[in-house]
Amino acid sequence: MNIKITSKSPEDTIEFGRKIGSQLKGGEVIAICGQLGSGKTHLIKGIAAGAGAKDSNSVNSPTFVLVNEYKGRLDVYHIDAYRLNSASEFEMLGFDDFCYPQSVVLIEWADKVKSVLQQINCIEVELSHAGQTERKIHITNMPDYISC
Repeated sequence: MNIKITSKSPEDTIEFGRKIGSQLKGGEVIAICGQLGSGKTHLIKGIAAGAGAKDSNSVNSPTFVLVNEYKGRLDVYHIDAYRLNSASEFEMLGFDDFCYPQSVVLIEWADKVKSVLQQINCIEVELSHAGQTERKIHITNMPDYISC
């Protein structure tokens, strides 16, 4: 299923993410792309909250540590591929170890590791600027069990 929405504010983006996160079953990999400032981290903050992350307020982009983990109803792994130079660096992070039935893997800057993700049935999210605070969010390959 494909979904296109326009978020009017960062709070809308977080709430949209929360709605998605609350319906995740586990085992999903979500590839998130977009320019700087397009709302990727806000969306991830909402998804983590919806997936039951105990401290979703602490969700931030793991640019320097590369992976953040949030425990809740599901184990949420937030990977930032921005500083990675190759797909093999991504695989060396232990990506395969993060993928199991009770986890959700959220990959920011997923376009940098597209070659690895082509082999996986990912939910793909593209965010883009649509104004000062508005963002276009386009999701492809959304599972039927998630309604937005």
